[in-house]
Order: sequence, then structure tokens, then C-alpha cells
Amino acid sequence: MAASVPDESYETLEALLLNKSGKTPLHERFRVLFTLKSLKTERAINIISEGFTDPSALLKHELAYCLGQMNNTTALPVLESVLRNTSEDPMVRHEAAEAMGAISSPTSIPVLKQYMDDSHRAVRETCEIALAKIEWDNSEEGQRHRAQSQEGDAVPFTSIDPAPPSSGLLSGKPKSGSISKGDVSRLRDTLLDASLPLFERYRAMFALRNIGTAEAVDALAAGFKDDSELFRHEIAFVFGQLLSVHSVPSLLNVLQNPKEADMVRHEAAEALGGIATPDVLPHLKEWMTRPDSPQVVRESCQIAVDMWEYENSDQFQYADGLLKNSTAEAVSA
Repeated sequence: MAASVPDESYETLEALLLNKSGKTPLHERFRVLFTLKSLKTERAINIISEGFTDPSALLKHELAYCLGQMNNTTALPVLESVLRNTSEDPMVRHEAAEAMGAISSPTSIPVLKQYMDDSHRAVRETCEIALAKIEWDNSEEGQRHRAQSQEGDAVPFTSIDPAPPSSGLLSGKPKSGSISKGDVSRLRDTLLDASLPLFERYRAMFALRNIGTAEAVDALAAGFKDDSELFRHEIAFVFGQLLSVHSVPSLLNVLQNPKEADMVRHEAAEALGGIATPDVLPHLKEWMTRPDSPQVVRESCQIAVDMWEYENSDQFQYADGLLKNSTAEAVSA
């Protein structure tokens, strides 16, 4: 795909992502960002990296996420600089640390260890999880799992997660009947056990995601009572992957709670946009325009409304930056 992208298209994508005209709506910039993510080229990485001067913490958070998902060590210097920038929004710094864990290079270990005692809890906890993930990726189990993945074992979720699912559920959704209510209950206990390392609790979280039943969704929703906003935000993110209608009530409770952390409400909004049932749209539009809605929540609802409209349309793909560019060129020709 990357080889067929001409310079002019890269230039257009760059102008749109960086809003050089000052007229590109945020939701269109997100679509362009995910277009660049899909290209997985160094040029795409460089363009994405230029966006960290933007005033939107939400956009910068998403830039860091996409760089991690591209899984290319070329992105590590900019991610490290974002983590080191203590004047940056903690939500952005957390995502930079998580992206470093996604890329999983041992060269990231020193800087992640350095910020294990950061003043912001979400940054500290993310560094803890990222370090544990790098260690796991280089363990016997991690290397075996990577080899199996490269052999083409089907997985329902293509994202690079902050932690692998619990052992036995690494290959994705289990076969029908192979998971009992007792298994879900044990994973729930691990998920909610605050005495355990976060990495182990995250492994239970992603195992429950892979199970995906109503009981698993209920177990995950119980995590919204945890005192870690990082943990709660990851629960909402997982619901955005699952796209289970069963999670809508708990996600709406999170979005509508003005006492909840912005980073958690942001993930809840985008999860609701992906689930895209008719009942969620009025709530997304409400919090997109309410004067008392924090900026990151307003912007997340704007993105979520666009996602909702995409899911309820006949559009071919969400990351349509190249498609729109080609259409514009055809019209002007």
C-alpha cells in the first residue's frame, strides 16, 4: 500500500492532519491520522510526529497511540520526548509511555524506569505496565506467542494491547463452551484485586475481553469502581473494542459523571460512538455542546458522533484520507 502512495498524497495528508489551513474539523483529522497509521511508513511516522505541537490533548494522545500501533522503533525518539515533557498533559504522556510498551524495544527500559516515580499516577502506572510488557514479550511465553502469531493464528483483535490476555486465552476468543462461569468469576477476582500488579490485572481484563459474553462484560464493568483512572480508562477502551450493546449503560454512566476523570469519559464517549446504537447519539451530541463539558470530553464526543455516523452509513472505511483525496482529484480533473 505504501509504495503506491504518491508524494502529493502524503503532502495532502500532512496538511490535513496538521490543519495547515486552519479549517479542517477535528474528526476529519482523526480519519487522516488513521489513514497514515495504516500506511506504516517512516514518512507517515514523521508526519504524525509533527502533530505534537497541536493544542488538542485528545489529538496528541491519539497521535501517540497510533505511533505505538505502527510498531516501528523510528517513533521511539519522539515518544520518549513526549514522556519526558513534564509540561505536557498527563493523558498524552501516559499514551506515549504505553506506545513505547507497544513497540516493546529494550532500549525504552531506562526512560520508562526513570518515570516510574512521576508526579502523575497515570504516568507512573503506565510506565509500570509498559516495563512488564517488554519483559513478558521477551519471556519464553511471549516469544512463543509471537511465533504463533507470525504463523497466522487468527485473532479477533488486531491491536497491540498494553498487556497480553491471561495464559490460555492468548489466541483470542475461546471456543463455545470452553469457558465456564467459574472461569469468568476467577478472572473477575483477578481484575478487581488491587493487591496484584497492574500488569496481571490487565491480563485478566484482556482475557475477559476475549471471552466477550454478557457475564464477562459485567465483570469488566465492575472495574469502573477502581480508584485508578488509568485502569478505568482501559476498561472503557476495551468496551470500545468489544462493541457490546450490553456495555452501553455502564459507559453512559461514565460519560455523564462530571466527577469522573476526563481521560475515562473520553474513552467512554468513543466506545459509545463505535457501538453506535440509536440511543447513544443524543447523549454524545449533548456532551459535545454542553458548556460545562471539559474540552477533551467535548472533542471526544465530536469524534464519537463521526464514528456513530460512519457505523450507520455505507461508507467503505473509516480511515478514508486517501479515498477522499483520490475523489477530490478525480472531480477536479
